[in-house]
Amino acid sequence: MSADNGSLDNPSRPASGNGRLVAPWLFEVSWEVCAQAGGIYTVLRSKAPAAVRRWGDGYWLLGPHHEAGAKNEFESAPATGVIGEVVDRLRERGIVLHCGRWLVTGRPQVLLFDLHSAAAAFPDRAFHYWKDHGIESPEADWEFHGVVTLGYAVAEFLTTLRDRIGERPMLAHFHEWQAAGALPILARRQARFPTVFTTHATLVGRGLSAANVDLYDHLPDIDAEAVASEHGFAHRFAVEKAAAGRADIFTTVSGITGQESEHFLGRKPDFLLPNGLNIERFAAPYQFQNLHRQSKDLIHEFVMGHFFPSYRFDLDRTLYVFTAGRYEFRNKGIDLFIESLHALNQRLKADGTDVTVVAFIIAPAPYRSLNVTTLNRQAMFGELRATCESISGEVGRRLFRTVAEGRVPTTEDLLDEYAQVRLKRMMFACHQGPMPTIVTHDLVDDANDPVLCHLRHRGLVNNEDDRVKVVFHPEFITSTSPVLGLEYDEFVRGCNIGVFPSYYEPWGYTPMECVVRGIPAVTSDLSGFGAYVMNHLPDHDRSGIYVVRRRGVPFDAGVEQITNVLHRLTRMSRRSRIKLRNAVESHAEHFDWISLTRNYRAARRAAFAKYYPKLEILPPEPEPPEITRPRVTEPTPTLPKRRA
Repeated sequence: MSADNGSLDNPSRPASGNGRLVAPWLFEVSWEVCAQAGGIYTVLRSKAPAAVRRWGDGYWLLGPHHEAGAKNEFESAPATGVIGEVVDRLRERGIVLHCGRWLVTGRPQVLLFDLHSAAAAFPDRAFHYWKDHGIESPEADWEFHGVVTLGYAVAEFLTTLRDRIGERPMLAHFHEWQAAGALPILARRQARFPTVFTTHATLVGRGLSAANVDLYDHLPDIDAEAVASEHGFAHRFAVEKAAAGRADIFTTVSGITGQESEHFLGRKPDFLLPNGLNIERFAAPYQFQNLHRQSKDLIHEFVMGHFFPSYRFDLDRTLYVFTAGRYEFRNKGIDLFIESLHALNQRLKADGTDVTVVAFIIAPAPYRSLNVTTLNRQAMFGELRATCESISGEVGRRLFRTVAEGRVPTTEDLLDEYAQVRLKRMMFACHQGPMPTIVTHDLVDDANDPVLCHLRHRGLVNNEDDRVKVVFHPEFITSTSPVLGLEYDEFVRGCNIGVFPSYYEPWGYTPMECVVRGIPAVTSDLSGFGAYVMNHLPDHDRSGIYVVRRRGVPFDAGVEQITNVLHRLTRMSRRSRIKLRNAVESHAEHFDWISLTRNYRAARRAAFAKYYPKLEILPPEPEPPEITRPRVTEPTPTLPKRRA
């Protein structure tokens, strides 16, 4: 794999310094390369195509080798040139690297460090980490052992490479504290290349929010080191603080996280790096409207199987609402969401409306198995569909023959006695049973689960007279699930609105994933995404991107805001909801990495300038022209696809 020539701002073009052509290298280091553990995985994966387009073969991702993720997302390929030489040199020192490409769009080059191969050297490295940097490695914290091991391995790779490439520019960009263990080591070794550190969430902020502390109301009074020591993560906090202090450029993903960083880590961010996505562009709105309807039909199938054995409601008068993310009951605003559903249920009952709202809560929780009742219901409706499809061919032939004979067909003309018996038996089997469950799995601790306890407390148990029904799905959605068998993006497209009123959310990908698919979303002013929307999109509420005010606002006021948004949605006509989705989708390109990587370029230019002040930086590439969309408000009909 050879690196191409390029400038710092546009590495696909040559840059010069004192008449010399240079080709900079960029190494991004993360714990989540080829391994999904949190939001940084989405950042790197979605940003990869833009990074590869700009940097070419000068772009590398570095991280630990996680067997579970690598076997599905990593393609091995030997490294050549100077990178290959350094890999061989490190292998001689006992540091084994897996070279290849990440099997995602853009196929970026990756180097995965085998931490097990270096395990024998950990005691010596842990000693020096304490001796040189004052950071201890607790015996019971195995993840931290990996952080220290990765830190030394990455430092060895980068410094060895630096010694072999002369004056060629290179930069290392570290994401989050787990990947930043190398920064104190590089600072002590006085490494001769620029570094950038991005914290995507502070350890103290996340920990206090999870412990139900009113973080933002008491931010100036919080002693970060005391909190870290009290809660047992002082060693992790020490790495995070050291990384922020010793990186040449320090960045965060939002202004909110920047406030935390300045107070907890002792350094104000030099740049803010908002997160983006790869935006799928459509030439006309009806294209994504079609996708919405097709995906909604797939959700209809689940809903019929889940609810219709007990009672029925009009699917044409049904709206789908959801929240999704890590199971952090308060941080993610799940408590606020459930309270809003309760208030909405009371309003809809008082209205006497026939509108039904089905609310999904998608958050991984420990479970034993899929709920048997839920599985049986989905299986029965699958059998009903198969029976109807097997009969439909014969019905078509009978219909043609009857009409050809000049008669208007009756039921007896279309269905013979055997077919009628089969259908009646299936109808009888599918339309009886207990009340629909509010959870699709058998949880390990059903009696004390916060979501279930709150739903039961508020009487949201899927009674027939409830206008708001609830489905708690305690694992991420995949197409292979026998219950809710859709891909996550299909599920999002099929819903009418996503609700994410987080109390603690450094950025917030889930509402942005709704927006880029033309689905209205609710976020909060305590999330990085919500604050960004407030600062950059003054008409966001009118465009279907609702920001709930939570900073300094009572809990009940937040409930009222969300309830009002959902209630208005239930009173909209179909045409108005189509118009609203068009308005949401019109803002999608604002969150494209093509636009947002300019913030990364600015941070990296500043870092490069500290070490290569004479290096000429060429102007950036022109941005691609915007797509002109015709004004289409009604979707063109297409046949929905069937769920296998």
